[in-house]
Amino acid sequence: MGASTTGIFDFSPAIDHHMGMISDRITINPDVCGGLPTIRGMRITVRDVLNMLAGGMSAEEILQDFPYLERADIEAVLRYAALQAAHREMPLRNEIPR
Repeated sequence: MGASTTGIFDFSPAIDHHMGMISDRITINPDVCGGLPTIRGMRITVRDVLNMLAGGMSAEEILQDFPYLERADIEAVLRYAALQAAHREMPLRNEIPR
């Protein structure tokens, strides 16, 4: 996994939904951060990193501010967000607004 020559992250690897682990980097544990997806079980959530990126911080700035994070963590956050954005739920018949 890494940045392609165009500077876009490679989202091709599949995510393993195994025992609460989205990948080896994104974990979900009900006892950590209220069960929100976190990075490697630490108390920094996927949402925290996405908010920093959306707020204009570069990956390099995040890595400087949070030295315990690795570039692969940020790549995993973006992969997770891309998969979540592609996920669709279909409403049940009785949930369709009239």
